[in-house]
Amino acid sequence: MAIVKVPAEDATIRGDAAVAAFLAAYGIDYERWAPEQPVAADAPPEALLAAYEREIEKLKARGGYVTADVIDVKPDTPNLDMMLARFSREHFHDEDEVRFIIEGRGLFHVHPPHGNVFAIEVEAGDLIRVPRGTHHWFDLCAERRIRAIRLFQDPAGWTPHYTDSGVDKDFQPLCFGPAYVPAASARG
Repeated sequence: MAIVKVPAEDATIRGDAAVAAFLAAYGIDYERWAPEQPVAADAPPEALLAAYEREIEKLKARGGYVTADVIDVKPDTPNLDMMLARFSREHFHDEDEVRFIIEGRGLFHVHPPHGNVFAIEVEAGDLIRVPRGTHHWFDLCAERRIRAIRLFQDPAGWTPHYTDSGVDKDFQPLCFGPAYVPAASARG
């Protein structure tokens, strides 16, 4: 389940209903999904899209999305640092950013026009829709792993429009889920 942190307020929001309510105030949709037919996280993209077909079709109808695909990022993904650099600066899109997380974890920072920057850590089972025009940036968690179903309104995908505000430099890409606190070392 997603976790929201508002650093300027030293606030943490947990629990599906509380996270969804907080994000809704900023126009961001949050849901938890489970397939009708269980599917392995490492299943081929076609199997993932088939397992979530009913949910995907509902989203397409609701948001005008025309295509869905699966992105699979691992620590050994070629040019990973270059790819991540495109998204770790504050930007916005001309269409919604819709992600359903299958595996791994990531961190969306959102910079609302009024209010404090907040971070949303997403993990497997989380669906998030960041509306067009929302200023945000994205980082992977320490494992540098994420697999997600993406939906697009434009079949060619979206292009980030950078704000060059520099606000993203004031926030560390630190995730706060299970890997946030290092495991205690074994003592012999």
